[in-house]
Amino acid sequence: MINVHSYESMGTFDGPGLRLVVFLQGCPFRCLYCANPDTIDIKGGTPTPPEEILQMAISQKAFFGKKGGITFSGGEPTLQAEALIPLFRDLKANGIHTCLDSNGGIWNEKVEELLGLTDLVLLDIKEFNPERHRALTGRGNEQTLRTAAWLEEHARPFWLRYVLVPGYSDFEEDIRSLGKHLGDFKNIQRVEILPYHRLGVHKYEAMDLEYQLKEVKENTPEQLLRAEQLFKEYFENVIVN
Repeated sequence: MINVHSYESMGTFDGPGLRLVVFLQGCPFRCLYCANPDTIDIKGGTPTPPEEILQMAISQKAFFGKKGGITFSGGEPTLQAEALIPLFRDLKANGIHTCLDSNGGIWNEKVEELLGLTDLVLLDIKEFNPERHRALTGRGNEQTLRTAAWLEEHARPFWLRYVLVPGYSDFEEDIRSLGKHLGDFKNIQRVEILPYHRLGVHKYEAMDLEYQLKEVKENTPEQLLRAEQLFKEYFENVIVN
């Protein structure tokens, strides 16, 4: 069984083309700006047979075109790597392109096997400075950077995703350090700068949780342009999403 939180059909933000997005339950990170706090607890969600997800993807395959496919997001999908491995094999056998949206913070032999089966990884790097990363997510970023290195070493294509949070992850020195660390990687196909937003605030209220970044305002166009210019000094294909 795979523990599913929800689905999005015809998604356009989580990988190339039109995609079926499967949001899985459970995440070890505690990002202060998390837009899906209801996905964090591993005990939530709906246990779902992998065959059900496979059939859903096959039924939507005609809409995917040449670029689209299925994306597993969350939460953190690598928490359920063992259950996903046979499903990814079946998806590949049916010619369906697979994406995995991951923070890269979990590593074991099952995660390694799953990444080896994935057509495209969307790797979320929250901050390069380890102390600021821990303040933002509650966890270190050492494994995320090791995951990036593994993807490069094994010639696995990936997109780098970076949420620009004013006062938390928009420091020029940290973006430059990230660029120097990863800028020579050949397998980063794209860098996506994701503007900070407050779309999940109502979920915190509904769950009777405090949203800790309520004083943080959304990015100005100037902040986004500056970040884009910085990233473009190190990476060829930079998109503000």
